[in-house]
Amino acid sequence: MERHILVILPHPDDEAFSSSGTLASHIHKGTPVTYACLTLGEMGRNMGSPLFANRVTLPTIRRVELEESCRAIGIEDLRMLGFHDKTIEFDQTRLTQKVEELLEELKPSLVITFYPGYSVHPDHDATGAAVIRAIGKLPAADRPVIHCIAFSKGCENEIGKPDIINDVKEYTEHKIRSVQAHKSQFSLGQMVTGKSVDDPAVRQRLGTEQFWTYRM
Repeated sequence: MERHILVILPHPDDEAFSSSGTLASHIHKGTPVTYACLTLGEMGRNMGSPLFANRVTLPTIRRVELEESCRAIGIEDLRMLGFHDKTIEFDQTRLTQKVEELLEELKPSLVITFYPGYSVHPDHDATGAAVIRAIGKLPAADRPVIHCIAFSKGCENEIGKPDIINDVKEYTEHKIRSVQAHKSQFSLGQMVTGKSVDDPAVRQRLGTEQFWTYRM
């Protein structure tokens, strides 16, 4: 069992497909989880389908959606760090300092973030880079394990296959509720090509989550 898990991701909804089942599993076992979400995703292009948000209301809506997702997973310690969406790569010094503060406060045994260079979105890559930079400043004996999320096309050709594959079928309902909380961004049906959540292929897809251990 982990001592404490720290999740650092840039946008509301990043947790839903990537790690919600894994986090629910750890929480069920009694592991404390802190989720540091950097932004409110205020620059997101999606406004609901049918449309129910606009550029002014979107940040508030996404905050509420994030809180609902965390309740579905069981996360009680949610930190909203107040960075601006789509600017993470330009705020690395402040972000690295903030990550250092979280590491000092929480002393996690495991940190979950994006794999820099293999996570498609500049905010994803920049977040992972800052996390790894901050952890790298710690003495080797004090560094938590880092599990990274990667999904860029062809990433396995460069970084190999994921070395962590978690069976989270027992927590599929938690994951579905987490995904569905982010109504402004997508529906679960859209993400699984319109099939029912009861479809065996959908359940199979939702039932595993994969990570790469980042080795310094």
